[in-house]
Parts: sequence; structure tokens; C-alpha cells
Amino acid sequence: MKLWLDTLLVLLILTNLKLISSSRLSACIRVVAMQGILLSLVPLLVGAGHLSLRMVLLSALTMTVKGMVFPWLLLKVLRTASGSREIEPFVGFTTSLLVGVGLLTASFWMGRQLPLPVPSQSSLVVPLALFNTMMGLFAIISRRKALSQVLGYLVMENGIYAFGLAFALEEPLLVELGTLLDVFVAVFIMGIMVFHINRELDHTDTDRLSILKD
Repeated sequence: MKLWLDTLLVLLILTNLKLISSSRLSACIRVVAMQGILLSLVPLLVGAGHLSLRMVLLSALTMTVKGMVFPWLLLKVLRTASGSREIEPFVGFTTSLLVGVGLLTASFWMGRQLPLPVPSQSSLVVPLALFNTMMGLFAIISRRKALSQVLGYLVMENGIYAFGLAFALEEPLLVELGTLLDVFVAVFIMGIMVFHINRELDHTDTDRLSILKD
């Protein structure tokens, strides 16, 4: 089962590199949806052999919210937006991919320096959590489109969430449910904001918002 968990975590790492190197917002949304679906399988693999109703419920809820509801909301916002591509990001896509590789290397190095209070079934858990968090933050500061920044926020939260899921046997369900609720509300509000920004200004480039005047 450890092999399956390691494979799953590697796939999650690859989704981050795919996200940061793609200009099509619809493709980026689907990558984040795939990341949510993969995350939902983590508690099942962590608890293999002694699954509980709590872990099955957590997995189903994660798949529903992160793999279905969030992508549906964001695709609905994208259909009303004026642009379907990230045309001129602050950091180019090739450079972003190189930055991603560098952050991945740094994540593995930092993961080795952080001893865990409880044993983990995979040595990739901490590097993945750090990598997701840093890649999400990088997407927020390196992209112009508000929708791209929303995706960055989701990726960053996925890193924090993955760390908690890896220790799903010890973490109470209410903590995870509370995290899902917070993220759901945040994405819902962000979606509304992106929709209204696009309707009023006919674009969602956040750097152009800084020059607005009364």
C-alpha cells in the first residue's frame, strides 16, 4: 500500500508542475480538480487495513467539494469572463516551470530537516505539502488573472490539507470538515468577486485594478 500512496503523491506533485506551465484557464481548473480527486484518495490509502466510517466520509466529502463543486463553480465563472487564457503573466511559463523544479528541490530538502511527531506512511508527505503550499503562493504572485490567483489559493490550501490527510488516523474529523467549509466559503466569495470584476471592468487582470481611480 505504501507504493500506491507514493505513486499518488508523485502524481500530485506533477499536477502542480502542469498547472504552473499551462496558460489555458480551463485546463488549469481541471488540473486542480484532478488534484482534489487525488487528495480524496489519500485517507483511504493511509487507513488501508483499518478503514473507519470517518475516513470514508472524509474521502467522499473531499472528492465532492474539491473534485466537483469547486471546479464547477470556477468553470461557471470562467464562462462569463472575458479571457480564457493567462496571456502575459508576471513570470513566463518556461521560467515558472524552472521555478517549480527549484521549489520542488527545496521542498525535499526542507522535508528532511523537519522530523514528524508521528510516523508517516510515506516520506513524500512533507515535501508534497511544502511544495503545494509554495507553488500555490507562487501562482498567486506570478499571475495576472484573478481566476489564476484563486487557483493558486486552492493549491496552497491543498498543501496544508494534504499534510492533515496524511495523519487522518490521528486528526479529528471536525478539524478537516472545518477546513473544507472555510475553503468552500473563500472560493465562493472569490468566484463572486471575479464575476463582478469582469462584468464591471471587462477584464480580470488584477494588476490593472491598481490604477483605478474615483
